[in-house]
Amino acid sequence: METNLAPADEREQRLYAKLAELDIAWTTHAHEAVFTVEDARAARVDALAGTHTKNLFLESRSGALFLVAAREELRLDLNALARALSIPRFSFGKAELMAEVLGIAPGAVSPFALINDAGVRVRAILDEGMLKKDPLNFHPLRNDRTTAIKAADLVRFLSAIGHEPLIMRLPEKT
Repeated sequence: METNLAPADEREQRLYAKLAELDIAWTTHAHEAVFTVEDARAARVDALAGTHTKNLFLESRSGALFLVAAREELRLDLNALARALSIPRFSFGKAELMAEVLGIAPGAVSPFALINDAGVRVRAILDEGMLKKDPLNFHPLRNDRTTAIKAADLVRFLSAIGHEPLIMRLPEKT
């Protein structure tokens, strides 16, 4: 599937060019490829300080697309989130749709991927608790790197690329 996408180095450099254009500072750490929060925890090194995140690419029954970014420890209640957004229910977006709309492969989902959503098909939803912490760590359009960025700069980046985020207290499973 990765073969249908732009090369990882090109995707990553395009992101960094946009961050530089916006005068946003970032730090990137290389690591082994990770696909889940558990993989990321196992691969994490002490040098990777900051708030670690989980990112979900979701689709509503009607075809609306969402990218949810939250603190990795948040036990997100997707059913309650769907109700809060007046959506019948969510399912996880398929890999093919992710590649088409976000230009990434599974495992690399992050708000940074919205740079590839020129049609603004995806609604960004950010965990307000996550935004109270600095720095925030996300994959830079590939899952063998982690990029740290200030919370305020993440919001500024999303706004600059036409993806004004919905910032909310995400519902937790009890």
